[in-house]
Amino acid sequence: RMKLVRDLVRELSKQIEEYTTTYEPDDQQEWSLVLGEIKSFIDADNTINVLDMDSNTIVLSHRLCTHNTPPLEKATMMSLTLQEILIVGNCNNQVKFSELTIDMFRMLQTLEREPQEDVAPLYDTSPAPTKIPTFENGDRIVNSNKRENPHKYLLYKPTFSQLMVFLASGFKELPANGAMLLYISADGAFSQAKHPQDTSYDFGGVVTNSKRDPEHHSNKRHNVLQLKDMHCFYPGDLYAFTRKPLFLVVDSDNSSVFANMPHYFGQPLVVLMSSQDAPPQFQEQQHRGNLLTLFLHSPLMGMCLLSSLCDIPMNLWEKCQTLVDRFIAESSRLITRSRNIDPYILQFFGDDFLRLLTLRFVFCSTVLRAHRAFKGHQYYPRCHPSLPEGEVLEHANLYAIVLDLAATLDVSHLYYDAHELQ
Repeated sequence: RMKLVRDLVRELSKQIEEYTTTYEPDDQQEWSLVLGEIKSFIDADNTINVLDMDSNTIVLSHRLCTHNTPPLEKATMMSLTLQEILIVGNCNNQVKFSELTIDMFRMLQTLEREPQEDVAPLYDTSPAPTKIPTFENGDRIVNSNKRENPHKYLLYKPTFSQLMVFLASGFKELPANGAMLLYISADGAFSQAKHPQDTSYDFGGVVTNSKRDPEHHSNKRHNVLQLKDMHCFYPGDLYAFTRKPLFLVVDSDNSSVFANMPHYFGQPLVVLMSSQDAPPQFQEQQHRGNLLTLFLHSPLMGMCLLSSLCDIPMNLWEKCQTLVDRFIAESSRLITRSRNIDPYILQFFGDDFLRLLTLRFVFCSTVLRAHRAFKGHQYYPRCHPSLPEGEVLEHANLYAIVLDLAATLDVSHLYYDAHELQ
C-alpha cells in the first residue's frame, strides 16, 4: 500500500506540474504547498520503516484489535468506558496535512478499533469455539463482542471559545459510567508572572491557537495590567469538566502545569504528561511528532527512534513486538496487583483504550529511565496521580524486558546495564 501511496504522490506531482505549466494559474503556489505537505507528512509517518523480504515498506495497522488489547485482571471498581474524545493539535513546527498534525493523526489511529466484519462466513463449518453463528432459524444474531468506537472531535488550532464549546458538548453527551479523554499536543505558554501563586492560571498552560484578539490586546491599561494570553488553555479552564470522569493526555513542553489538578468533585481524574525537555540529539526530531505521542501510538517505534534505527526487517519487528507485548502484560499485572496504586487509575483501567494508553505510558517511562541519554527527571514523563515507582515504573521485571529488547535490536550500548539500574 505504501508503494501505491508513493505512486499516487508522483502522479499528483506530475499533474500539478502539467497544470501549472499549461495554464500558469494564480493558485500555483497553493498547489505546491499542498504537495509539499503531503510529502512531508508521509515522510514523518514513516519515521521507522518495517521491511518485508524484498525490502519494501510494510504499512502496519496501529488500531486496537484482539491481538494488541492488553490483558486485564478485572476488578470491581473498573466500571468506566471511554465514550467521548477530543484530540487537539497546535504545534507550530510540526508536520501537518491540511488541519491534521502528525500527532493528531497518530492518536486518531491509536483510538480506533480495527474494523471487523459483522457477518461471519456463511459456510464456515469450523468448530472453533470463538466463532459466533451469524444466522439461526433465519434470524440474525448480533455479535455481542463488537464494540463501537468512541465519539471523537478533531480540533486543529481551536480558539478558546471553540475548545470550550466542544468540551461542553462532549461533557453533555457522557452517559452514566462514561469517561471523556482530552488529548492535547501543543506548544507551551509560559508564565511571565514574577511571583506566581495560583496553580490554576499563574504558571501558564498550553497554546491552542496563535491568533491575537485585537480587542483583548487594545486594552488601554495593557501597560499596567499583565494580560494573560486569550487562547492559552490553563489547568483552571478544565476544573468545571472534572464533574465527570476525565482522562487527560498533555504532550507539551509545559505539560507539568497540569500535574496538580485538584479533585474538587471526587470524580476519577488521571493526567498523563510528557517530559518538558529532550536531550539535544532528539530535539531536532520534534517536528516529526512528539516523543510521548509516538510511544502511545507505537511503543516499539518509539524505542527504535531512541535507538537511531530507521529500517527494521519484518521478522525482527515481530520478534521485538513479542517482547513489547510481554512488557504490556507484565505491567498490567503489576498495576492491578499493586497495593499502592491510586483507585482513580484503576477505575479507568477497565477500558481497553485507556488501559492501552496507561501501559504504553509505563513502557515509555521505563525506556527513558533506562536510556543513557535521558539523565534527569526533566526527561521523564509524569502521571497524576503518580504510578508507584518501585512497584511499577522501576520494577526489575520491566527493566529486564526493556534490556532484552535492546539486546534483540543490538543497541544494548545505549541503555544502562541491569546492575547500573539498581
